Amino acid sequence: MKKVKITVVRKACYDDLIEKYENPLENPCDMREGMVFIANGWKKPDDFCDSAWESISSFVMTLAYGGENIYDGWMKDSRSAMISCNDGFRPVSFYIEALDEDAD
Repeated sequence: MKKVKITVVRKACYDDLIEKYENPLENPCDMREGMVFIANGWKKPDDFCDSAWESISSFVMTLAYGGENIYDGWMKDSRSAMISCNDGFRPVSFYIEALDEDAD
């Protein structure tokens, strides 16, 4: 099993939807573009958003266990995936890539 690098590449924010539908939240999302997390195999990195983990964990597990070519050639790098969290107000896009380093 391999370690997997998770990079925050984009965070969108739909102010019109927030204004119309969302109750005010103190701290809705701590993710910032450029943040990097390392998953030790399929284990959620410390301080990683639980909700985002639910969206990406199956892809992390697939890559950690050597899976490649997710969705038949979708990605240029067959050992990677681009997955967004399920927050409809401020979705975060993650670039997920298998590393050559073995998990602990």
